[in-house]
Amino acid sequence: MSSKISIILAEDEPSLGHIIKESLETRNFEVFLAKNGEEAYQLYQSESPEILVLDVMMPKKDGFTLAKEIREENKQIPIIFLTAKSQTKDVIEGFSYGGNDYLKKPFSMEELVVRIHSLLDRNALKTDTSKIKIGAYLFNYTKQTLFLKEDSKQLTHKESELLYILSQQRNEVSDRSFILKKIWGDDDFFNARSMDVFITKLRKKLKDDPTVQIVNIRGYGYKLIC
Repeated sequence: MSSKISIILAEDEPSLGHIIKESLETRNFEVFLAKNGEEAYQLYQSESPEILVLDVMMPKKDGFTLAKEIREENKQIPIIFLTAKSQTKDVIEGFSYGGNDYLKKPFSMEELVVRIHSLLDRNALKTDTSKIKIGAYLFNYTKQTLFLKEDSKQLTHKESELLYILSQQRNEVSDRSFILKKIWGDDDFFNARSMDVFITKLRKKLKDDPTVQIVNIRGYGYKLIC
């Protein structure tokens, strides 16, 4: 088995793509080069990389769209965007689609390598999301399941996302607006009503441990007490 760090590099400029690929390979990386977003997604599925380096402006599927699709399947894999855009709104948009870092062209290879290692080191230190204790329950965020002894409950995607945010802020107030924007994309009235429904569903799934409660803090948000 290779000890090299595997990277998917998506860059539609052939000359730049090959330069970055060759430079990374001399630094002990295994690089799979894609010339557009669709090709990068296929490589992601077949090669199981450790990190993604994505150009933003690509044919067939741009980097932001690709990152959004991958984030629906994989919350953990680090994503770095490469772009010639420099406006603050573009940077913010990149992070909103699931990017972890943003490198503006032109850049030095040394800077790219440092950022890759930084993200991989940070990712390795993250909590194991397959074993989150919530009172007597064991919550597997990755598989969207909730265990109590031998009983297992399957959660929906939104239920899992909501419970994960609450669990990371346990015994503290989780801001209502932040949750709505993070999961629903907007904190309008209709999304707020939808979130209330999902809170009720989670309360029912957590009811077998009376020490676990989701409390409504009026005007602020919710608190998971456990």
